[in-house]
Formats: sequence, C-alpha cells, structure tokens
Amino acid sequence: MTAKKRTLICSLVAIASGLFGAYLGGQISVVDRTNQCQTLPQGFKSVCALLVTPEAAMRGSTTGLWVGTIVGAFVGGLATHKEGEAEMEEKARREK
Repeated sequence: MTAKKRTLICSLVAIASGLFGAYLGGQISVVDRTNQCQTLPQGFKSVCALLVTPEAAMRGSTTGLWVGTIVGAFVGGLATHKEGEAEMEEKARREK
C-alpha cells in the first residue's frame, strides 16, 4: 500500500469518526443539560431547555468533533500500518 493510499484512508476514517463524534457529543450534551432543567417548576422547564439547548449542542458537538477526529486518525493509522513492512522489503532485496 502506498503512502498516498494510507494517508487517504487515514484521513477519511478521521473525518467520518469526527462527524460521528460531533453528532453523538451534541446529542449527549443536550440530553445532559436539559435533564438539569427538570428540577425547576413546570413553567420554567421549557424556558430553561430552550435557553440551554443551543449552547449544549455547540459545546458537545465541538468536543465530539475533536475527540472523534483524533481517535479516528489514531485508529486509521493503526489499521493501515504494517509492522515491519520496510524490514521485509529490505530483506527480500538482500536475498536477491
């Protein structure tokens, strides 16, 4: 596998993982923040959820994007890495 193919695969895995992390992080953050509004009286619950949701979604999505991208790049690098590939190629050249 060439270096360009490895880079492309690693990048695509990182991007896909980052987008998934952004979505998941946003959802988890919104649920967590809106659950904190449950202790308020009924009239204030909806107002609290309305005010808290955009910030929670933004923060969760940003955090999820960063973490997902970093983890995806690491996993992509592990998936495309061939241990000892250079050593095997050099050994094959010596035998010829």
